[in-house]
Amino acid sequence: MMFNRVWLKQPLRAIALALLLSHSAAFSAPVAASVNTGSMEINTDADWWKHGTVYFVLTDRFVNGDKSNDAAYGRQKDGAPLRYFMGGDFAGLTKKIREGYFNALGVTALWVTPPVEQIHGYTDEGTGKSYGFHGYWARDFTTTDRALGSEEAFREMVDAAHEKGIRVLLDVVMNHVGPVTTQDSAWPQEWVRDEPVCSYRDIPTTVSCALVKGLPDIRTEMLTNVALPPFLLKKWQEEGRLQQQMQSLDAFFQRYQFARAPRYYLMSWHADWVRRFGIDGFRADTVKHVEPELWAELKRVASDAYAEWKKNNPQKVRFGTPFYMVGEAYGYGIQQRKLFQMDGGSKLALFDAGFDALINFSFRSDISKDAEVQFSEYQQFLSKDLQGVSVLNYLASHDDEHSFDRQRKFPLMAAERLLLSPGAAQIYYGDESGRNMDDPEAIGDAKLRSPMNWDDLTQKTRIAGIPAPQILKHWQLLGQFRQRHPAIGAGVHQQISSLPYVFSRRLSTINTKDAVVIALDVNAGQRIFVGDVFPAAQRLKDFYSKQLLPVKDGYLTVLSASRAVLLEGVNE
Repeated sequence: MMFNRVWLKQPLRAIALALLLSHSAAFSAPVAASVNTGSMEINTDADWWKHGTVYFVLTDRFVNGDKSNDAAYGRQKDGAPLRYFMGGDFAGLTKKIREGYFNALGVTALWVTPPVEQIHGYTDEGTGKSYGFHGYWARDFTTTDRALGSEEAFREMVDAAHEKGIRVLLDVVMNHVGPVTTQDSAWPQEWVRDEPVCSYRDIPTTVSCALVKGLPDIRTEMLTNVALPPFLLKKWQEEGRLQQQMQSLDAFFQRYQFARAPRYYLMSWHADWVRRFGIDGFRADTVKHVEPELWAELKRVASDAYAEWKKNNPQKVRFGTPFYMVGEAYGYGIQQRKLFQMDGGSKLALFDAGFDALINFSFRSDISKDAEVQFSEYQQFLSKDLQGVSVLNYLASHDDEHSFDRQRKFPLMAAERLLLSPGAAQIYYGDESGRNMDDPEAIGDAKLRSPMNWDDLTQKTRIAGIPAPQILKHWQLLGQFRQRHPAIGAGVHQQISSLPYVFSRRLSTINTKDAVVIALDVNAGQRIFVGDVFPAAQRLKDFYSKQLLPVKDGYLTVLSASRAVLLEGVNE
């Protein structure tokens, strides 16, 4: 979202109150988690989210694939630096999907910012004139913002991703709507509150309040009927969609017997994106600001919608796996295990509220630890306290001003630590190419949202002394290796040696046997012991250099110096 986070709204029902709480196996080939049905290949890796790679992209900042929508709703490029729409759209994403850009990074899921229609005007948060280019200032949750493209363009993007074996995760907002502007009227008071502004002293003063002045907070605690906002009814009527929207809502409320309260209208609208387009999962925004039982309800209706889409579109189904939901509970770290620490010392069992994973905010500081300390610690947490769920690690994001290495001094090391860490990995657009995240003219989080640096790649700009294409290649090799081997994110970690740093990851389940050995910062001529992991191997493949290396008495010798040696078995 656009503003600083605080806490979850105070739970009002008993279910919410109940949530508050004071092998090894050698392997000789990459894992193929799919089945061929004759007409298509369906991915059946139910645990993909434990080891997958998610690419998070601000659609408006990536690629301008259709210049005809650049001035949608009469918006101007007159905002403060990096605070206006800059032209990126669904067509641009589709172009890069079809070119194989994301496949080359080993990406298994594409997380896109909310595609819904944003406020048409601008506001000033105290950082200059700002537009809703980021997607978190919704005006109409039921349709796309025309600056990003039509609904058909959105469908084309989702279908293209699926055809490439990439899931699509939708960023959903249940906590707030867009600010009032000269062009955008206020939502009814029974829908939102504008005051008091949160003072963050305790739970009540961080819950039933607006996060900051000017950001309308949705009354998600309400469980009684409210009428639809008149401006939406008028808008849908003018667009010829009123009957369609009312029929969709009527069907939803008849099926679930929910009250026509704000939270349930939003659930219906979000689930419709799944039902209509085949969205594979949600990234839930501002999780701790919303009642936990709401997220469980949302997961239920989204899962139903996913099953319905699959039933109605059998020719498009590419993933035989359940609907996925990852939560953004600001401040959650893997060290908290399953209990998220709130203000005042209370703890919340968010994993019991429908989440498969939570974003791991501690990763960008944990990276300062010794690699072995961090890797082994993470694997222990995931295999014991977090068994059955996972975390999504990240280096940088759109609103974390404490993102790791904003000056891009360590682009290669950053890739190694993120993509080789236990858990799932989130690449923020431009991590892989050294995109600038410290524009001197921008203020605050706008610095983190610069346009994708395609020119650096074509012009071979040096970043930290390294040509940008070389940085990208490093990320691609690590990302592809990670995708080939679920053991990297979900397996058992074991150190083999400290100098050079060599470790193994092994995964053995009913359907999967996978093993790798990885060495970092290796000199030419150094020997690596692999006998425990590959006891019968006569040679192994270094995926990084593409060399086949002979094994003798359980050891192999590295032929040339390398930042990474990525060893996997060879099909004989």
